[in-house]
Amino acid sequence: MTVVRQLMNPLADRTGPVLSVPGGPHVEAAELVERAGRFAASLTELGVTPGDRVAVQIATSIDAVALHLGILSAGAVTVPLNPAFTAHELEHYLGDAEPRVFVVAPDRHDEVVEVARRHRVDHIETLGSTGDGTLADRVAAATAAPILDRADDDLAALLYTSGTTGRPKGAMLTHGGLAANGHALVDVWGLSADDVLLHCLPLFHVHGLFIALHTMFLAGGRTILLPRFSVEGVRDALPQASVFMAVPAIWRRLLDDDAFGDDARHLRLATSGSAPLSELVFAEIERRTGHRPVERYGMSEAGIITSNPLEGERLPGSVGHPLPGYDLRVAGTADPSPNDDPGNTVGEVQIRGRHLFAGYWKRPDATASAFTHDGWFRTGDLGSIEHDGRLRLRGRSSDMIISGGENVYPKEIELVLDAVDGIVESAVVGLPDPAFGEAVTAFVVLEPGAAGIPTDAIDAACRAKLARFKHPKSIRVVDELPRNAMGKVTKATLRSSTD
Repeated sequence: MTVVRQLMNPLADRTGPVLSVPGGPHVEAAELVERAGRFAASLTELGVTPGDRVAVQIATSIDAVALHLGILSAGAVTVPLNPAFTAHELEHYLGDAEPRVFVVAPDRHDEVVEVARRHRVDHIETLGSTGDGTLADRVAAATAAPILDRADDDLAALLYTSGTTGRPKGAMLTHGGLAANGHALVDVWGLSADDVLLHCLPLFHVHGLFIALHTMFLAGGRTILLPRFSVEGVRDALPQASVFMAVPAIWRRLLDDDAFGDDARHLRLATSGSAPLSELVFAEIERRTGHRPVERYGMSEAGIITSNPLEGERLPGSVGHPLPGYDLRVAGTADPSPNDDPGNTVGEVQIRGRHLFAGYWKRPDATASAFTHDGWFRTGDLGSIEHDGRLRLRGRSSDMIISGGENVYPKEIELVLDAVDGIVESAVVGLPDPAFGEAVTAFVVLEPGAAGIPTDAIDAACRAKLARFKHPKSIRVVDELPRNAMGKVTKATLRSSTD
């Protein structure tokens, strides 16, 4: 059964709104299903067939949700893209995904139209957050189409994720995998039709789109959708919610408001993910709100892998036990020797289960290297298994940076910096940061005789070619970059030099 049919079935008998925007529209279940059907019909009229990709780069709105459901209803593949991506960054995504249709905000059309045409996108449609745009006009004139059934193994979404080498890769998420992960989360977190989620996460990310939105649809609950995060917006809407999902950067901003705390005491479930919480932030959340947050561990390729318990001890620094349907091992050792101390054995976290992605889009080489010879997915994260079976993360074996819950690929930034006059070479790493988890930090070697860091030129290059969250928070000058015997820059040395 297609995942979108499973998402909408629990809402069929619900009365009252299932999706609302504070101070804006409230949508009943039947309205949402009908709106998604109109989007599906409009996409079909544009020539979209099952398996075709539809790339989406728009702001969060009720129509953004309906479009996502409409893409799945038409049997197509949703390709969510960060609205902050520049036209330069879109070159890779549109060229790789080869979408039949590209949906953008009306005010971005002129900026991206040449990129889309260059990559032979058949149709460029616009959709605004207030119901404007060419696609909105098509939807207004359309008659809802029925949901097309798809097999569990059929592709539902293509989420781009960065690795240690190469360009961002498209993780192929299937209908069956998304449904399995969503149902497991409903069970583990005890979600039900009585729950109301306050949603302030981006819809282009696995966290906001699948972990938050999909699980609430599967549970039959209601979602309050914040078009953009603000401390005031969250505090105003929290009294209506029973569930709140956030990342450490959001928790930090909320805690920076001295008045925040009592707003969240009535919550049934408060989660944190995408990056670890420090023990100090964990303790401050508990002190201010009365909740020990449920930390969990996941990634684009796998959804949620582990979670601390809803009932039972939630330990700071631990990301809990594997979800039902997932097996987990460290460094390939499923059953340590009885004489070993499992909590002291650190190795690569490897997983298998029906939730997993189907591989990387058009990258059989990357897919093959991501799995062990016996079929376990190599997460690239380092961890240890505690005595009670919980996973504790110890770092990452890759160079990828997670800043404010966003994946940042260092090489992409280094290419921009290296092209700036006055810079000989650069290396980008993530350094610990209390607000963002990791701060993007650039080490640069300047040309001999340079007067100083060419700040203006760097700012201009980053604004032109990189989304804001990828811009270095700090730039440090070094005489040379440290290298190993093979000439590869040793980024661990750069990180340790700042300790």
